[in-house]
Amino acid sequence: MILIGQYDSPFVRRVAVALQLYGMAYEHRPWSVFGDVEQVARYNPLRRVPVLVLDGGEALVDSVSILDHLDEVAGPEQALFPAAGPARRAALRLTAFGTGIADKAVSLVYSRAWHRETAGDWIARCRGQISSVLDHLEAERSALPGPFWFGERIGHGDIALACALRFTAEAHPGVFEAAHWPHLAAHAARCEALPAFSAVVQPLVTPD
Repeated sequence: MILIGQYDSPFVRRVAVALQLYGMAYEHRPWSVFGDVEQVARYNPLRRVPVLVLDGGEALVDSVSILDHLDEVAGPEQALFPAAGPARRAALRLTAFGTGIADKAVSLVYSRAWHRETAGDWIARCRGQISSVLDHLEAERSALPGPFWFGERIGHGDIALACALRFTAEAHPGVFEAAHWPHLAAHAARCEALPAFSAVVQPLVTPD
């Protein structure tokens, strides 16, 4: 398999962490959607990452579909999403919050890079959305005793949230402050300490 995209993307990184946890071998091509856009376009006409190219040549072009495939390959006992029922819905909800934070944080980076003057109301709205989700998740995490969100075993929700928090902290200093959301900060630090996370770290590179 070939994973396309740089590890400074929270979406590429969440796929890479899952691959590490599953012990699945892959080749990494750290192509940028800016400097290497035509190479990315060969596999994804949307010119977005991550892309996972399977051994047979099929290209999966979204982190959700990629992780769904990897869970299927790993099998129900090892899958990082529960198979069905309330546990699956809860995990999907947490993942949606994590990827939502990441999406807003990435949008703010693009806005800063591409627009000399950005709409203050829109920036405030994005930051407000991030803060509201962080407040909500901080209250939830403070009541959870396990090392991970749903107990002893890490899942895709933990991964998505940790990747989003790291990206947000690096891309937008002051938006995610550990002192303000200490339980989320501790949760992210616990994830980041795992070898699967430390193996796929890249300093943030923002577009000019």
